Amino acid sequence: MSKTLAIYNRLSKLPMGNRMFTRALTFKTPYFSTIHPLIVDVRPGRCVVVMKDRHSIRNHLATIHAGALCNLCELTGGLAVEVSVPDNLRWIPKEMTVRYKKKAKGTLTGTCSFDPEILVPGDVVVPLEIKNPAGEVVLAADITFYLSRR
Repeated sequence: MSKTLAIYNRLSKLPMGNRMFTRALTFKTPYFSTIHPLIVDVRPGRCVVVMKDRHSIRNHLATIHAGALCNLCELTGGLAVEVSVPDNLRWIPKEMTVRYKKKAKGTLTGTCSFDPEILVPGDVVVPLEIKNPAGEVVLAADITFYLSRR
């Protein structure tokens, strides 16, 4: 089990544990703090992150900015890979393809799910979706991660 997953499992059992885990993660990777995420579920092959609609992440159309959506994608997909990758491998995001489906408004939920068995050395494509409060997909993405031996 990855150290990150062990910390999440320990903290998520506590009151406000998900907030504590999110705070620790965004302290370690400060750019993610710009979207004020809340990590709500993490396990091998899965990650769910929520992002509230706030004025600071909106564009001129009063919808959530594409940059904030991509930030949510990278956090969700990257954390799912981090807790799933075997100890003998390391990873880095290499490419992201996004498809904007609808205007993004309201509290958004990013979900990444995959079979952890796909995590082998080389390029690995991981899918994810961001949904609005009505459950509609506002963005679908595929992130290519490059995995190599440590």
